Amino acid sequence: MRLDFAGGWTDVPPFSARDGGVVVNAAIGLRAHVEIKLGGTLLKLVAEELGETLECANSGGLVPGKLPLLTAALRMFPVLGGFTLTTRCDAPPGSGLGSSGALGVALVGALSRARQESMSQQDVADHAWQVETIEAQLPGGKQDQYAAALGGVHRLTFRDPDVGIEPLTLDPAFAAALERQTLICYTNKSRVSGDTILRVMGAYERGDSKVTGALRGLKETGNAMADALRAADLARVGALLTENWQHQQALDPGMRTREMAQLEAGALQAGALGGKAAGSGAGGCMFFLMRGDARQAASAVAGGGKGAGAQVLPLAWASEGVRSW
Repeated sequence: MRLDFAGGWTDVPPFSARDGGVVVNAAIGLRAHVEIKLGGTLLKLVAEELGETLECANSGGLVPGKLPLLTAALRMFPVLGGFTLTTRCDAPPGSGLGSSGALGVALVGALSRARQESMSQQDVADHAWQVETIEAQLPGGKQDQYAAALGGVHRLTFRDPDVGIEPLTLDPAFAAALERQTLICYTNKSRVSGDTILRVMGAYERGDSKVTGALRGLKETGNAMADALRAADLARVGALLTENWQHQQALDPGMRTREMAQLEAGALQAGALGGKAAGSGAGGCMFFLMRGDARQAASAVAGGGKGAGAQVLPLAWASEGVRSW
């Protein structure tokens, strides 16, 4: 999965086609897992993260609308014979950490392996985006799939259909401080990002000046964030996280939920340098860059009081992307 430091939303069509997008993100140690056990006569799909199971005699019996990402992947990458396909995610559904993109990448990686096909990481990312957005008709951009497939920290540029990949090499001491001082909090309220995406991009297509201005501001913040990370400037990174969040909130009235506002208040009181929603917003996770060790601030931000009830998720940077065996 990933943390999107800045520029999220600008990878989503039609903005990514017309204006071109810039996203800076980093892969993290929370992962999506797919296991395929070949054999038997039935197809059995088990989504452990959702508590759902689907069985059928063959791929023609896959029920439309149920487990849409899994069934879309199987339509694009069918596997002969019977098998059991099990998925598991390390983060809660709707976290905003790119879990569906990571799951799509894991599905493509596992299914292509089962079909004895090999793909580059970029091909896996592109096919995973097609599975989710074209075949399953779940709207979204490409940053999640690229973060999951590649691993590491990147400045990604989007001018559909092309994706530019620029790895960002962080100073090791700075990367360690960034990891130690970043706090990820799940609000316990998931969000349906597709609904928000449709509203925002609909406003952009209508020429809404506020939404268009916010999207262009997000793109500029993405470029500035890449410079701040290269310069190992923690204070600037924190300020840009907050700037990005302000642009995000200008996109849609539902972007900042009550739970998110409570988390923000707790983080500011605990001395946050800045923070934002992970992913599209409107629920899910927020993450904050704290002045000191995030673990020491966790109870103040996510525990009782203003940030009541939030779940703190572990953070470790992940240099490795998709892997199959």
